[in-house]
Amino acid sequence: MAAVYYCYPQGRHKALTMSYDDGRRADERLVGLFNKYGIKGTFHLNSGLLGEGDRITAEEVPVLYRGHEVSAHTRRHPTMARCPQEYIVEEIMEDRKTLEGLIRQPVRGMSYPNGSYTREIKSLLPHLGIEYARTVQSTGGFGLPEDWLEWPATCHHNRGLLEHTENFLGLHKRQYLYLMYVWGHSYEFDNDNNWELIEQFCEKAGGKEDIWYATNLELVHYMKACRGLIFSASRDFVFNPGAAAVWIEVDGTVVEVPGGQTVDLV
Repeated sequence: MAAVYYCYPQGRHKALTMSYDDGRRADERLVGLFNKYGIKGTFHLNSGLLGEGDRITAEEVPVLYRGHEVSAHTRRHPTMARCPQEYIVEEIMEDRKTLEGLIRQPVRGMSYPNGSYTREIKSLLPHLGIEYARTVQSTGGFGLPEDWLEWPATCHHNRGLLEHTENFLGLHKRQYLYLMYVWGHSYEFDNDNNWELIEQFCEKAGGKEDIWYATNLELVHYMKACRGLIFSASRDFVFNPGAAAVWIEVDGTVVEVPGGQTVDLV
């Protein structure tokens, strides 16, 4: 019987995703860099703070973040572990409602403001329509998370970014699915006067044929689609009940499984 592995789109085995919080004015420069090098970002916004100080305004959101993901970060950035459940529900749902009204797309992910959450908060999120949540922890590794609602990054951009990038680019064992996940705040590049760091990263990591550049939510949805494939007991055919195509590797050969179709594997 065939050996079968899930792949990223077009049979790739490496993916890169970026995650930036708070929606500050420096996002304009960061988005420009991502667009230049074909990198996709997820931007976690506080809808109740839009337009305050140096934050992006509500009117700018749909245009600035086009081609990227707009994600929740709660309405006004509370430290949720200290908050009653009713307040947490309001902060997340009102954030979703406002952001969805701006971009006319479902908002299904978030990052924990101040990195604050509890087991009870995490268990609440699926009931609020949240499919993933990013923490402020970093692993230094390149694996997919065990729990989408407690999703650590590879690194913050100020913690060995270029070294991690070199390691990521050198990965070649196709029996693994690799993910490099970078997080931070765009205003930190202003504060630290190190825009050259993210520019070097984008130039080094962007435009690679063997890397899938994805938003956080695209990764979640794609991996759920992979897990949704229905294989015959002998793995000689597979049915994709979803609408989106999924790629697998069968005895070393990349196979596309279009949505709604059955594909023979022998």
